[in-house]
Amino acid sequence: MQKNAPDFSLEGKVTLVTGASRGIGRACALACAAAGSDIVLGVRDVAASAGLVAELEGTGRKVLAVELDIPNKAHIAQAVDAALTTFGRIDVLINNVGVAPGNLAELVEEKDLDEILDVNIKGTFLMTQAVGRHMIKRNGGRIINISSQAGTVALRGEAIYCMSKAAINHLTRCLAAEWAAYNVTVNTVSPTFIHTDGTAPFLSDADNRKATLDHIPLGRIGETDDVVGAVVFLASPAASLITGANLLVDGGWSVA
Repeated sequence: MQKNAPDFSLEGKVTLVTGASRGIGRACALACAAAGSDIVLGVRDVAASAGLVAELEGTGRKVLAVELDIPNKAHIAQAVDAALTTFGRIDVLINNVGVAPGNLAELVEEKDLDEILDVNIKGTFLMTQAVGRHMIKRNGGRIINISSQAGTVALRGEAIYCMSKAAINHLTRCLAAEWAAYNVTVNTVSPTFIHTDGTAPFLSDADNRKATLDHIPLGRIGETDDVVGAVVFLASPAASLITGANLLVDGGWSVA
């Protein structure tokens, strides 16, 4: 290796990924394992994650699947305790859990408002707080919040979701300022529309797909690989001087 080459390795690290069973969370777990990290999978159904556990173990990494129902504070505490009991530390936290029941603002029901705020904001904070306390004691760690371009641009019919992601972006900056003294970096990755099981119904509609592509100067819908490259970078030693940043992976949507 070149003497001054940037270090993108996660060798010897332990990464906890929430919402790890599918989509971006699953891709983050696989990418971090490929970069050398052992993995803690935060999932709703441990038994159903057996295939992913086997796939990750096939890379030679140690893997622990833990039941995690965000924003259930007891579940969060149990999951963090299980990770620390098994591995002794958590070096990287990837907050990926989020919900997005869309509706025009005047039609939003209170139950949907409560769900979005509970999961996206309260859940992210409680998860980050629980792991952050451990990282502060160890004097080091990386926290990466999976946000959305929705925290930066306005999306019609997604007012509450946009609000929640804007809150995550600013929470990231606040925690970055508070925890820098403990060598804990806190950053955000904000994707555009990404091909996943969750977005498939929306993007399979020709009109929706065209309208989406019309907003993306680079001219394509994102793939999970586009997101995980940013995540692994921010988790790696190469990003050691970056904190409080919001890395938009949006094909240029936010600047068009």
